[in-house]
Amino acid sequence: MADTPPRRPGSPEAQDTAAPPCAADVPHDTDVPHDTDLIVIGGGPAGCAAVRTAAGVGMRSVLIEPDALCRNLYRIPVLNNVLGGHTSGPALADAIAAEVRGTELCRPLLGRRVVELRAHDGHVAATLDTGTRLTAPYAVVATGVGPLQPGAVPWITAPDGLTLPPLQQADPDHAEGRTLLVLGGDRPIGTFLRAHPATATRLLVAYPEADAYKVEEIRDDPRVTLLPVGQLTLYASEGGRVTADVRSRGDGHRTVTADAAHVSIGSAPTAPAGDLVRGADGYCPPAGQHPRVIVAGDLRSARFQRIMTAMGSGSEAALRAYYAARGLPLGG
Repeated sequence: MADTPPRRPGSPEAQDTAAPPCAADVPHDTDVPHDTDLIVIGGGPAGCAAVRTAAGVGMRSVLIEPDALCRNLYRIPVLNNVLGGHTSGPALADAIAAEVRGTELCRPLLGRRVVELRAHDGHVAATLDTGTRLTAPYAVVATGVGPLQPGAVPWITAPDGLTLPPLQQADPDHAEGRTLLVLGGDRPIGTFLRAHPATATRLLVAYPEADAYKVEEIRDDPRVTLLPVGQLTLYASEGGRVTADVRSRGDGHRTVTADAAHVSIGSAPTAPAGDLVRGADGYCPPAGQHPRVIVAGDLRSARFQRIMTAMGSGSEAALRAYYAARGLPLGG
């Protein structure tokens, strides 16, 4: 951490709500020293953008990430919608991680997890899995999402506690010549196929009616067999093979067998316990949070989950904290 003395927070700005709190409504905390100016929870594109933007306006930050920086980017083999000339997730992740490591006003805490976040009148407090407690005037929460598992969706019946890897973690060399059962029709399937055009892998894609629009991009790939599903019952077999009974929406029935199963069902938000406000879908809408807690990236909602929107929201989150500490509204 840099030796710059801690900044004194002012009143937080209005959040993006119909009736936002005024800066003067949140108590000042001018006499309390903090560990840093900004706590950033989550080291993906949004969290990394937040610490870079914070450093650009002179704010110190602590970035807390239980894994590697931008860990999910390393699982995306092909990029075609990101500025900067990066055409693969690992290349972009390496570039972002290098910039964060070179940011003097940011102290990364990797391999640590926030188990509780509390928001108070004048500060936020993050408790780590080590028991350490960090305080700051504001926190950016950008923990993102994780893959949904079979037990979380109503159209799949599966053994209790079954956990399957997402398709983007499939090793293309190991998948060569094999049949994979993919549960769900989310777009990582298309990414996998585009990244490995010569891989002779057969994908049995079982998807509910709600995913029908998602599978259009893979419908014509000869490696794909689409299985519209009303209800699917999954069984585990010896040697890693899986068997599933598939009932179609028209009451048709078939049994399929594959060498392995992966999920592409969708994502579920991940966030620390404490004072985050969650919606009915588990996401944390920015408008409903405590004024000292700013949500960024994919944790905000199931919409706009893209790398570029995550970076933009992370940068905006840091600026919200910067202006709020000075009692300046966003529209000023």
